Amino acid sequence: MVKNKKQDQHNVLAQNRKARFNYAISETFEAGIALTGTEIKSVRAGQITIGDGFVTIHDDNALLTNVHIAPYTAGNRFNVDPLRTRRLLLHKREIRQLEKAVTEPGVTIVPLKVYLKHGFAKLLIGIGRGKKQYDKRDDIKRRDQERELGRRLKH
Repeated sequence: MVKNKKQDQHNVLAQNRKARFNYAISETFEAGIALTGTEIKSVRAGQITIGDGFVTIHDDNALLTNVHIAPYTAGNRFNVDPLRTRRLLLHKREIRQLEKAVTEPGVTIVPLKVYLKHGFAKLLIGIGRGKKQYDKRDDIKRRDQERELGRRLKH
């Protein structure tokens, strides 16, 4: 099992570092992404940005919005719009869970990271509740204290 975890870490293609700072993530789901041929080639090359992305639920489908996948350089006429809405591949019960969670005020579905698993592009999404400014300050303070403690233990 440790080998698979190590393998997944090497295959991380994009990560939303601000997500855990701006949102308190309560639950995560792994979803597949429905991509075209040239899009998957760009994703494998690491040409994907998920920082501004979010997930919406519409007609029992989970849709990934505002994620930029750069056009494949050798794709010519087969390239599609880089910011198009893409369908996420989830089980119906997972979609229902997400739909129920989003009905609460202040809750959103945030993409956390994109990685390859057995040759398929996967997206880790999380149910996040927006943090207040004082929560963010507490996180920064705690991180600085841990860093300082690590420095002292090192010496």
